[in-house]
Amino acid sequence: MRITLAGAALAAAGTFSLAFALGQPAMAAAKSSAAAPDAWPRLAITGEHTPPTSMLVDGKPAGRQTDKVREMLERVGVPHTIDLLPWKRAYMKAQRNPLTCVYSTTRTAEREAGFKWVGPIVQSDWVLMARADRPLRLRTLEDARPLRIGTYAGDARDEFLRSRGFTVEAVQDDAVNPEKLLLNRIDLWAVASRPELDTMRRLGRDGQLVPVLVFNRVGLYLACHPSVPDRLVARMNAMLDTMRRDGSLNRIDRRYDGRTGNDRRAGKNSGQNTEKNAGKQPL
Repeated sequence: MRITLAGAALAAAGTFSLAFALGQPAMAAAKSSAAAPDAWPRLAITGEHTPPTSMLVDGKPAGRQTDKVREMLERVGVPHTIDLLPWKRAYMKAQRNPLTCVYSTTRTAEREAGFKWVGPIVQSDWVLMARADRPLRLRTLEDARPLRIGTYAGDARDEFLRSRGFTVEAVQDDAVNPEKLLLNRIDLWAVASRPELDTMRRLGRDGQLVPVLVFNRVGLYLACHPSVPDRLVARMNAMLDTMRRDGSLNRIDRRYDGRTGNDRRAGKNSGQNTEKNAGKQPL
């Protein structure tokens, strides 16, 4: 009887050990799942070739804003791709394609409802440029109402001025506008300026063009399709704030100090003329 009882006890113990052993993977998986970070969806990120903010360096997207966006995504743990495209195509992809975001996008009232916003990544001034030999005295934007203003088709400055009834002449290539201005085919050129990029000096054409009015100050953002989860948008915004506080954004800016759109290495494999894009700023 003792042998039978002992055998039964051993069998019960063996059954418990086996059940415990079999249960271990499930318990571990549940614990791992509970402790694992959020599994974020893969985002498609689009931008435009505008050195030194976004460009191809050795075939890889880089630049001031590109590196900020990439580091933010990597810190949050978001799988992603980054493609540099013509601006209209980059912008329309984020408008139409789920889980797609576009940078560097100006946040305006007209665009507000169409996207979820991460940023600002940086601030930018909107400036009206005129010929130096024909300096126009503009105290407010209203003073420019009777004048012809050259813009880049589809960008935020074009939308802003057009929606307010100004006489706007848009072109598909913003590099055409300074030539039109020098030929008196337009009276003003609407540009984006960032002091740390020495934009005014580069756009001035060796003193031939001068700024006559700063008419707006805007933030440039990562604009995401509405399908991007709210929790992810909040997490990206929080990480960007962290990067601003810990100096990461300034560190990335310093990495590109001294580079311009004429940087030969910046234009490598870009498939675009960096001289032609030197004056363009994020949209």
